[in-house]
Amino acid sequence: MTLEEVMQKLEAMGTEQTKKTLLRHGAKEPLFGVRVGDMKKLVKEVKRDQQLVQALYDTGNYDAMYLAGLTVDPKSMPKERLQAWIKEASWYAPAEYTVASVAAESHFAMELAREWIESKEEMVATCGWNTYSNYLSITPDEQLDKEEIKRLLMRVKETIHQEQNRVRYTMNQFVISVGAYVPELHQEALEVAAAIGKVHVDVGQTACKVPLATEYIKKIEERGSVGKKKKTCIC
Repeated sequence: MTLEEVMQKLEAMGTEQTKKTLLRHGAKEPLFGVRVGDMKKLVKEVKRDQQLVQALYDTGNYDAMYLAGLTVDPKSMPKERLQAWIKEASWYAPAEYTVASVAAESHFAMELAREWIESKEEMVATCGWNTYSNYLSITPDEQLDKEEIKRLLMRVKETIHQEQNRVRYTMNQFVISVGAYVPELHQEALEVAAAIGKVHVDVGQTACKVPLATEYIKKIEERGSVGKKKKTCIC
């Protein structure tokens, strides 16, 4: 399948309603407005051609970029390409989800998470926090740097309410992820969640809400799911 053929299929799958919804959430043109469920029909075919995957991301079309994230082989991604991908992310969805999930499964997960968290650019920093959160969800506990995670929890506790808009959102998500996926630090995550309380994020003209970390972590605990890792964070 060629790039032109994939783009034609994506365009045919797009709907005005989905496009309007994505634009309300902050998406930037160009995009067709393809539902993820429909897009996944192309995954098997596109996945066979990793050059095509890169070409899709390079279009700058949001739907094509999302499809690239679903079909890329993260283990084959050079660090420089991941750094280029985050620079091309024009709004929070590709930064926080597409790039962060691919980076978390790459060979450079922690190196890039640490680098990006320190960035002054909002989209880069959000990607860093979510890369770390995704990494926690798929990595055995014995491979995690618990002391570093503790330091990051304290950083969230002390600075979250002064951070940039989407950085606040992903910092809150980091606390939830620690509470959900790292049993040894579950209680510390709960204590930080209680300390930060409600986190205010401007979500634009949408019905999205910022999850209250204490409630979210407790629900995971009640389900008996603390420490249950995922096979993949790409979805």
